[in-house]
Amino acid sequence: MKRLVSPFILLAVLTGAVIAGSPRAASGQSAGLVSSVLNRMEKNRQSLRSLKAGLSMEKYNAQLRDAERYSGVVLYMPADGRNASVRIEWQKPQHEILAVSNGKYTLFRPRLNMAYVGSSKSGRNKAGGILAMMYMTRQQLEAQFQPVQDVREETLWGGVSTIHLKLVPKGSASFKYAEIWVDGSGMPVQTKIVEKNDDATTMRLSGIERNLKISSDEFNLKLDPGVHIIKS
Repeated sequence: MKRLVSPFILLAVLTGAVIAGSPRAASGQSAGLVSSVLNRMEKNRQSLRSLKAGLSMEKYNAQLRDAERYSGVVLYMPADGRNASVRIEWQKPQHEILAVSNGKYTLFRPRLNMAYVGSSKSGRNKAGGILAMMYMTRQQLEAQFQPVQDVREETLWGGVSTIHLKLVPKGSASFKYAEIWVDGSGMPVQTKIVEKNDDATTMRLSGIERNLKISSDEFNLKLDPGVHIIKS
């Protein structure tokens, strides 16, 4: 696997919805819809204690006009600041596990009997996209993005009704724009990040289970002594 996910917004795309407010919408009608969506997102953030869901990802290469597809499961537990615990276990096309907890990450590749470990702030730990949305505040949005664009209702595969929002960064950024799809409960169920070269990463949550009892051990991988550890 080349990269787990592309950089997304402040994390450089998974963390669920945390927006307390947003840049102003382009019109009065859109502003009312955006305000309603953001209120639901804030309620979702406040009530979210844990998350388990199926996770799919598509990485589109604009030059080759081809896409790589991944599927797996994500576990998430919020914490103060950006210290959330996250576990992403990719099942296809290869089995890989990324676990983030207590400011550290482990990326385990069973096929190679190899694991990367390091600070959760490093470049190899990119649990962004949907998860990154869980960290966002009103102040961060207003500082980083232009007024919300392309506000509309959209039904995703599986019959999930959502509101679509497009976020264009202010000034220089590593990506061209981001899109999010928010369901009726205020949960961002899909995100798409389009980079400056038109490559794109789309992530989707499905089968969402909220506020389950999840052991902290799920986020601390116990590796066999024979696993080759690479510190980064």
